[in-house]
Amino acid sequence: MKTSSLRGAIYLTGMIGLLVSIFSAAEFYTASLRSVCSINQFLSCGAVDKSGLTTTLGIQDYLWGIGGFVVLLVVAGLAERRPRDIRPAFALAALASGAVGLSAYFIYVQVAEIHAICIVCVTAETFGGILWIGSLALAARTARKAARDRSDAVGRPTPTDRSS
Repeated sequence: MKTSSLRGAIYLTGMIGLLVSIFSAAEFYTASLRSVCSINQFLSCGAVDKSGLTTTLGIQDYLWGIGGFVVLLVVAGLAERRPRDIRPAFALAALASGAVGLSAYFIYVQVAEIHAICIVCVTAETFGGILWIGSLALAARTARKAARDRSDAVGRPTPTDRSS
């Protein structure tokens, strides 16, 4: 996969994850939207929303999703603006890793404590996981390119070498 395709996949999954997180916020406040993703007692956004367990560190879980995807998209943009600098690519991978960890916690709460799954939430978390995989690939690719650039620079003559 080309680097541009990889970046496109990161942007696409980030945008879809952001839209799904925004929908999650809307369905949290609109009872009629909850019925859209409530299939049975276990696959029920309504059961998750009504559980009282959708706040982490005092912040609603859908806000973690919205804010997280916005931050990931901004850092992905920084990584694109600096394709030879490994720091933004590694920052994206680190932030996405943290997001995946938080998503795993959210899934644990749904399954182990609420005994229901919010399909919308898991969809957003899945797109976050795909973005994470893409960010790891981008960081690895950026690191390889940076190493190649350094090794190429070692073999090039410097301006002072040319004058002698």
